[in-house]
Amino acid sequence: MAGALTIQLQNVRFFAGHGLYKEEALVGNEFEIDAFITYKAPKDIVGAIDETVDYVKVYQLIEEIMYQQKGLLETCAMQIADRIQQQFPFVKKVSITIRKVHAPITNFAGTVGVTYSKRYK
Repeated sequence: MAGALTIQLQNVRFFAGHGLYKEEALVGNEFEIDAFITYKAPKDIVGAIDETVDYVKVYQLIEEIMYQQKGLLETCAMQIADRIQQQFPFVKKVSITIRKVHAPITNFAGTVGVTYSKRYK
């Protein structure tokens, strides 16, 4: 009996203009994204790309959404998760983390971010 597989894209980097402040859209920021996509394997041995989640297509989908300016990272994460499931309807769970590398907070060292997880039927 086949088990579950999780495709991972980790520390994927983009430079984009997301944020609530006007300056963020103008100056931009570096973002890091982790995507975990879980699905039930169709058989004991997956041997063809159409039996799995194509991480090249996932990257292209993430890239498309990340280059559309949004006020909130939550919006980006939710759109990415739902688009992945639309592209790959057999996906059962998606977890997306987006980190803003240089948050516009005075004297702040670290990253800020959001994680969105959703299960699908």
